[in-house]
Amino acid sequence: MPTSPLPRQNHLLAALPAAEFNRLEGDLERVRLSLGEVLYESGCKLSHVYFPTSAIVSLLYVLEDGGMAEVAIIGNEGMLGIFMFMGGETTPSRAVVQSAGWGYRLKAERMNTEFKRAGPLMRLLLRYTQALISQITQTAVCNRHHSIDQQLCRWLLLSMDRLSSDTLSMTQDLIANMLGVRREGVAEAAAKLQRAGLIRYSRGRITVLDRPGLEQRVCECYAVVKREFDWLLSDIPPGDPKHVLGPSMPD
Repeated sequence: MPTSPLPRQNHLLAALPAAEFNRLEGDLERVRLSLGEVLYESGCKLSHVYFPTSAIVSLLYVLEDGGMAEVAIIGNEGMLGIFMFMGGETTPSRAVVQSAGWGYRLKAERMNTEFKRAGPLMRLLLRYTQALISQITQTAVCNRHHSIDQQLCRWLLLSMDRLSSDTLSMTQDLIANMLGVRREGVAEAAAKLQRAGLIRYSRGRITVLDRPGLEQRVCECYAVVKREFDWLLSDIPPGDPKHVLGPSMPD
C-alpha cells in the first residue's frame, strides 16, 4: 500500500481531462479507510463522496432483522455516493470498508456543483453509474442462481482486481455476511478451493494462488461485470484486449 497515494490512482479521477481534475484537486481530501469502518449508513444524508485508491468498500443492503447481503464492491475503479447526483440526498445501502487502504473524499455540495456543469465529469459519472447498476443486477442474479463456491470465486476475483496484492484479510463470518449465506457454506466453499490449490486460507487471510484456475471455475457473472466496466469506462470497444480492471478474461 502506498504511503502517499495520489488522487489519480483512482481510475475515475485519472480519466478526467486536466481542466476538470485541476478544478477538483484542491478540494480532494486524502483519508485513511480502516477495515470495518462504516462510511455511510442506510438512509443517512451524504456529506461526502469517496474515491478509493487502495481501499475496497462493500455496499450492503441491511434487512430489518439484521440480515445483510453485499450488492456491489467499489475500489480504485469507482466512487461511493452516486445517489447524491441522481436526485437523492440519502443512500439505501450501508457502505463498509472491506479492505483497508487509502482514498480521497470530496464534499457532496462541491461534487454537485461540478456535476451540474454538464461537462466531462458528468458524462463519466453517468457511465460509471450504468456500470455499477450492472454489477448490482448481476450480483442479484448470481446470488439466486449460482453455487456458493462460484459466488466466492466471483467475489475474490472482483476484490483482486481492485487490490495490488494477491492476499485479502477477511474472516469467513464477514464473507458470509457479504454473500448473504451461512458461514458453514462459505467454509465448505473455501475448503473446496483450497483443496484444488486455487487459494490458501489461514487465520482470516485469503491468498489467491491460481487466478486462472479461479477464472475457469467462476460463473459467467464475473466476466459480465468486468467487461461492462471496461467498456463503459475506458472508451474501448468490446473485444479489445486492453482492460481497466485486472487481467483479460478469456472469450
